[in-house]
Amino acid sequence: MLSVALSELVQIFRNRLVLVTGLVIPVVVSAFFVHRHEVFAALAGLGYVAATVMFTVGAFGLYTTVVTTLAARRQNLFLKRLRSTAAGDATILAGLLLPITVISLVQVTVILAVLAAVTGRPDNVLLLTAAVLSMVIMMIGLGLATAGLTNSPEHAQVTTLPIALGTIAVSGWVGITGTGELTLLKRLLPGGSATELVVNAWNGGVPVADSLILLAPTLSWVVVSVALATRIFRWEPRR
Repeated sequence: MLSVALSELVQIFRNRLVLVTGLVIPVVVSAFFVHRHEVFAALAGLGYVAATVMFTVGAFGLYTTVVTTLAARRQNLFLKRLRSTAAGDATILAGLLLPITVISLVQVTVILAVLAAVTGRPDNVLLLTAAVLSMVIMMIGLGLATAGLTNSPEHAQVTTLPIALGTIAVSGWVGITGTGELTLLKRLLPGGSATELVVNAWNGGVPVADSLILLAPTLSWVVVSVALATRIFRWEPRR
Protein backbone atom coordinates (compact mmCIF):
# COMPACT_ATOMS: atom_id res chain seq x y z
CA MET A 1 0.00 0.00 0.00
CA LEU A 2 2.79 2.44 0.89
CA SER A 3 4.53 1.94 -2.45
CA VAL A 4 1.27 2.72 -4.26
CA ALA A 5 0.72 5.75 -2.01
CA LEU A 6 4.23 7.07 -2.67
CA SER A 7 3.78 6.66 -6.41
CA GLU A 8 0.45 8.47 -6.24
CA LEU A 9 1.96 11.32 -4.21
CA VAL A 10 4.53 11.86 -6.96
CA GLN A 11 1.76 11.89 -9.57
CA ILE A 12 -0.20 14.52 -7.62
CA PHE A 13 2.71 16.96 -7.71
CA ARG A 14 3.36 16.24 -11.38
CA ASN A 15 -0.24 16.83 -12.47
CA ARG A 16 -0.85 20.56 -12.74
CA LEU A 17 -4.63 20.23 -12.93
CA VAL A 18 -4.83 18.17 -9.74
CA LEU A 19 -2.27 20.38 -8.05
CA VAL A 20 -4.28 23.53 -8.75
CA THR A 21 -7.80 22.19 -8.14
CA GLY A 22 -6.88 19.90 -5.26
CA LEU A 23 -4.34 21.97 -3.39
CA VAL A 24 -4.08 25.59 -4.49
CA ILE A 25 -7.72 26.64 -4.98
CA PRO A 26 -9.02 25.28 -1.62
CA VAL A 27 -6.20 27.00 0.26
CA VAL A 28 -6.72 30.32 -1.53
CA VAL A 29 -10.48 30.30 -0.92
CA SER A 30 -10.02 29.25 2.70
CA ALA A 31 -7.41 31.96 3.24
CA PHE A 32 -9.93 34.52 1.95
CA PHE A 33 -12.55 33.38 4.47
CA VAL A 34 -10.01 33.43 7.31
CA HIS A 35 -8.76 36.88 6.29
CA ARG A 36 -12.32 38.25 6.15
CA HIS A 37 -13.54 36.24 9.13
CA GLU A 38 -14.99 39.29 10.88
CA VAL A 39 -17.37 39.94 7.97
CA PHE A 40 -18.54 36.32 7.71
CA ALA A 41 -18.67 35.85 11.48
CA ALA A 42 -20.99 38.84 11.73
CA LEU A 43 -23.23 37.05 9.24
CA ALA A 44 -23.46 33.68 10.98
CA GLY A 45 -20.71 33.24 13.57
CA LEU A 46 -17.22 31.74 13.55
CA GLY A 47 -18.61 28.21 13.37
CA TYR A 48 -19.95 29.05 9.93
CA VAL A 49 -16.51 30.24 8.83
CA ALA A 50 -14.92 27.01 10.12
CA ALA A 51 -17.52 24.85 8.34
CA THR A 52 -17.04 26.76 5.08
CA VAL A 53 -13.28 26.25 5.24
CA MET A 54 -13.73 22.56 6.00
CA PHE A 55 -16.07 21.91 3.08
CA THR A 56 -14.05 24.02 0.66
CA VAL A 57 -11.11 21.68 1.20
CA GLY A 58 -13.34 18.60 1.42
CA ALA A 59 -15.31 19.28 -1.77
CA PHE A 60 -12.83 20.97 -4.10
CA GLY A 61 -9.68 19.39 -2.69
CA LEU A 62 -10.42 15.88 -1.47
CA TYR A 63 -13.59 14.82 -3.30
CA THR A 64 -12.75 16.09 -6.78
CA THR A 65 -9.20 14.74 -6.56
CA VAL A 66 -10.43 11.31 -5.48
CA VAL A 67 -12.73 11.12 -8.52
CA THR A 68 -10.12 12.51 -10.93
CA THR A 69 -7.41 10.18 -9.61
CA LEU A 70 -9.48 7.02 -9.90
CA ALA A 71 -10.76 7.97 -13.36
CA ALA A 72 -7.23 8.68 -14.58
CA ARG A 73 -5.78 5.47 -13.16
CA ARG A 74 -8.61 3.48 -14.74
CA GLN A 75 -8.15 5.16 -18.11
CA ASN A 76 -4.41 4.42 -18.30
CA LEU A 77 -5.05 0.82 -17.11
CA PHE A 78 -3.06 1.35 -13.92
CA LEU A 79 -5.98 0.05 -11.84
CA LYS A 80 -6.13 -3.09 -13.97
CA ARG A 81 -2.38 -3.69 -13.57
CA LEU A 82 -2.54 -3.20 -9.82
CA ARG A 83 -5.42 -5.61 -9.56
CA SER A 84 -3.30 -8.30 -11.23
CA THR A 85 -0.84 -8.12 -8.30
CA ALA A 86 -1.19 -9.73 -4.89
CA ALA A 87 -2.68 -6.55 -3.43
CA GLY A 88 -6.39 -6.69 -2.55
CA ASP A 89 -8.94 -4.19 -3.80
CA ALA A 90 -9.14 -2.36 -0.47
CA THR A 91 -5.32 -2.10 -0.29
CA ILE A 92 -5.13 -0.69 -3.82
CA LEU A 93 -7.77 1.96 -3.17
CA ALA A 94 -6.27 2.85 0.20
CA GLY A 95 -2.85 3.34 -1.37
CA LEU A 96 -4.21 5.52 -4.17
CA LEU A 97 -6.31 7.70 -1.86
CA LEU A 98 -3.95 7.95 1.12
CA PRO A 99 -1.83 10.88 -0.19
CA ILE A 100 -4.72 13.23 -0.99
CA THR A 101 -6.50 12.23 2.22
CA VAL A 102 -3.46 13.11 4.34
CA ILE A 103 -2.89 16.33 2.38
CA SER A 104 -6.52 17.38 2.87
CA LEU A 105 -6.40 16.63 6.60
CA VAL A 106 -3.23 18.70 6.93
CA GLN A 107 -4.81 21.55 4.96
CA VAL A 108 -7.94 21.61 7.11
CA THR A 109 -5.93 21.34 10.34
CA VAL A 110 -3.55 24.15 9.43
CA ILE A 111 -6.27 26.50 8.18
CA LEU A 112 -8.50 25.91 11.22
CA ALA A 113 -5.47 26.36 13.48
CA VAL A 114 -4.79 29.72 11.84
CA LEU A 115 -8.45 30.66 12.26
CA ALA A 116 -8.25 29.70 15.93
CA ALA A 117 -5.05 31.70 16.39
CA VAL A 118 -6.69 34.75 14.84
CA THR A 119 -10.11 34.50 16.47
CA GLY A 120 -9.72 32.33 19.56
CA ARG A 121 -9.80 28.64 20.42
CA PRO A 122 -12.93 26.63 19.48
CA ASP A 123 -15.17 25.55 22.35
CA ASN A 124 -14.61 21.79 21.86
CA VAL A 125 -11.55 20.67 19.89
CA LEU A 126 -12.35 16.95 20.13
CA LEU A 127 -15.84 17.51 18.74
CA LEU A 128 -14.38 19.60 15.94
CA THR A 129 -11.92 16.78 15.18
CA ALA A 130 -14.79 14.30 14.98
CA ALA A 131 -16.60 16.61 12.55
CA VAL A 132 -13.55 16.93 10.31
CA LEU A 133 -12.89 13.18 10.24
CA SER A 134 -16.53 12.35 9.50
CA MET A 135 -16.53 14.87 6.66
CA VAL A 136 -13.34 13.37 5.20
CA ILE A 137 -14.75 9.84 5.32
CA MET A 138 -18.01 11.00 3.72
CA MET A 139 -16.27 12.82 0.87
CA ILE A 140 -14.08 9.79 0.16
CA GLY A 141 -17.18 7.58 0.06
CA LEU A 142 -18.97 9.98 -2.28
CA GLY A 143 -15.82 10.14 -4.40
CA LEU A 144 -15.71 6.36 -4.78
CA ALA A 145 -19.34 6.30 -5.87
CA THR A 146 -18.90 9.18 -8.33
CA ALA A 147 -15.77 7.57 -9.79
CA GLY A 148 -17.97 4.68 -10.90
CA LEU A 149 -19.89 7.10 -13.12
CA THR A 150 -16.82 8.93 -14.43
CA ASN A 151 -15.16 7.78 -17.66
CA SER A 152 -12.10 10.03 -17.69
CA PRO A 153 -10.31 12.82 -15.79
CA GLU A 154 -11.94 15.32 -18.15
CA HIS A 155 -15.35 13.83 -17.45
CA ALA A 156 -14.67 14.25 -13.73
CA GLN A 157 -14.89 18.03 -14.16
CA VAL A 158 -18.59 17.48 -14.93
CA THR A 159 -19.54 14.55 -12.71
CA THR A 160 -18.08 16.11 -9.56
CA LEU A 161 -19.90 19.44 -9.83
CA PRO A 162 -23.31 18.40 -8.38
CA ILE A 163 -21.90 16.97 -5.15
CA ALA A 164 -19.04 19.46 -4.78
CA LEU A 165 -21.29 22.49 -5.21
CA GLY A 166 -24.19 20.80 -3.47
CA THR A 167 -22.34 20.04 -0.24
CA ILE A 168 -20.92 23.56 -0.10
CA ALA A 169 -24.39 25.01 -0.73
CA VAL A 170 -25.91 22.85 2.02
CA SER A 171 -23.09 23.82 4.36
CA GLY A 172 -23.70 27.51 3.70
CA TRP A 173 -27.46 27.11 4.10
CA VAL A 174 -27.16 25.32 7.44
CA GLY A 175 -24.31 27.54 8.65
CA ILE A 176 -26.23 30.75 8.01
CA THR A 177 -29.80 29.74 8.85
CA GLY A 178 -29.19 27.03 11.46
CA THR A 179 -31.46 24.02 11.87
CA GLY A 180 -34.33 25.63 13.74
CA GLU A 181 -36.53 25.13 10.68
CA LEU A 182 -36.55 22.17 8.27
CA THR A 183 -34.35 20.43 10.81
CA LEU A 184 -34.63 16.88 9.49
CA LEU A 185 -34.09 17.89 5.86
CA LYS A 186 -31.03 19.97 6.64
CA ARG A 187 -29.45 17.23 8.74
CA LEU A 188 -30.10 14.48 6.21
CA LEU A 189 -28.65 16.34 3.23
CA PRO A 190 -24.94 15.56 2.68
CA GLY A 191 -22.94 18.14 4.61
CA GLY A 192 -25.81 19.42 6.74
CA SER A 193 -25.19 17.51 9.96
CA ALA A 194 -21.42 17.88 9.63
CA THR A 195 -21.84 21.64 9.34
CA GLU A 196 -24.08 21.77 12.40
CA LEU A 197 -21.52 19.69 14.28
CA VAL A 198 -18.73 22.12 13.38
CA VAL A 199 -20.86 25.10 14.42
CA ASN A 200 -21.63 23.44 17.77
CA ALA A 201 -18.00 22.48 18.30
CA TRP A 202 -16.71 25.98 17.56
CA ASN A 203 -19.40 28.14 19.11
CA GLY A 204 -20.38 25.88 22.02
CA GLY A 205 -23.63 26.08 23.93
CA VAL A 206 -24.91 22.63 22.90
CA PRO A 207 -24.49 19.46 25.02
CA VAL A 208 -21.84 17.11 23.63
CA ALA A 209 -24.25 14.15 23.60
CA ASP A 210 -26.70 16.09 21.42
CA SER A 211 -23.91 17.01 19.03
CA LEU A 212 -22.49 13.49 18.72
CA ILE A 213 -25.85 12.29 17.38
CA LEU A 214 -25.13 14.47 14.35
CA LEU A 215 -22.41 12.01 13.29
CA ALA A 216 -25.08 9.47 12.32
CA PRO A 217 -26.39 11.18 9.14
CA THR A 218 -22.85 11.83 7.87
CA LEU A 219 -21.76 8.24 8.45
CA SER A 220 -24.99 7.03 6.86
CA TRP A 221 -23.91 8.74 3.65
CA VAL A 222 -20.67 6.77 3.88
CA VAL A 223 -22.62 3.50 4.02
CA VAL A 224 -24.83 4.53 1.08
CA SER A 225 -21.84 5.70 -0.98
CA VAL A 226 -19.79 2.56 -0.37
CA ALA A 227 -22.78 0.33 -1.15
CA LEU A 228 -23.30 2.23 -4.39
CA ALA A 229 -19.60 2.11 -5.25
CA THR A 230 -19.47 -1.66 -4.87
CA ARG A 231 -22.13 -1.91 -7.57
CA ILE A 232 -20.96 0.64 -10.12
CA PHE A 233 -17.20 1.05 -9.60
CA ARG A 234 -15.19 -0.27 -12.56
CA TRP A 235 -11.53 -1.32 -12.59
CA GLU A 236 -10.98 -0.92 -16.32
CA PRO A 237 -12.43 1.30 -19.06
CA ARG A 238 -15.68 0.43 -20.76
CA ARG A 239 -15.18 -1.19 -24.15
